[in-house]
Amino acid sequence: MCDLDDREELKKYTRRDFGALAASAGLLTALPVVANAVAVAEREVTITTADGICDAYFVAPTSGPAPGVLVWPDVFGLRPAFRQMGRRLAESGYSVLVVNPFYRQKKAPTAAQGGQTPIAEVMPLMQALTPAMHLSDGKAFVAWLDAQREVDKARKLGTTGYCMGGPIAVRTATVAPERVGAVGTFHGAAMVTAAPDSPHRLVGQTKARYLVAVAENDDKKDPEAKLTLRAAFESAKLPAEVEVYPAAHGWCPPDTQVYDAAQSERAWARLLSTFGTALA
Repeated sequence: MCDLDDREELKKYTRRDFGALAASAGLLTALPVVANAVAVAEREVTITTADGICDAYFVAPTSGPAPGVLVWPDVFGLRPAFRQMGRRLAESGYSVLVVNPFYRQKKAPTAAQGGQTPIAEVMPLMQALTPAMHLSDGKAFVAWLDAQREVDKARKLGTTGYCMGGPIAVRTATVAPERVGAVGTFHGAAMVTAAPDSPHRLVGQTKARYLVAVAENDDKKDPEAKLTLRAAFESAKLPAEVEVYPAAHGWCPPDTQVYDAAQSERAWARLLSTFGTALA
């Protein structure tokens, strides 16, 4: 979960040696170079939704249409770290859209210090969003991707979500079940709740392959959640990989205080494998 109670639990991870960030929020860890990277072109874009104009980042191979991927950032929003992650995914052969989930409130950047912004400063942005907004936005962004010449409409789309983006990625798959073929969630927040629209209750409305990478401290807080997710995928007869990683909530983006290079690369490899199977 993304909440203030995590602060003490996360402290022990900030001293890990691998991939530690520089103290300056203006610096972020350089991700490994993609082997056999394809040439890509990038651009800032705007997307009209039911509630306004969303600013976003789009990057795609220059060699021709490729499977589309929609990326939902964490609570710190669209920023250089997620542009770097999006570009890296594009260099692996995908047409990638990284959105500003908080466009209703403000344009990106929405976190003054990126992934090192005090959580209390950005929580109101997340709390202002609703499941209905997630559904509406997911539908709009999938439609936008399918309107781009860089996206191969004959192949399924993928979507990924980090932290609060985890549930949004699942909801995106529910509004476009025939298009979304793969969902990846990384340290997803509130993936299993008592609410009737909890993500684990929605997977049966989708037709995707799932990769669910769970943070160690999130699992300690709710060890039953992973079991509930596995049962939900089994009931829906959907292929899914649900695994707890020995890393803290927020370990994937390369600008957070808990960035874990080794476990981030492990999760990245599993994502590419999932996409390679589901979006072929």
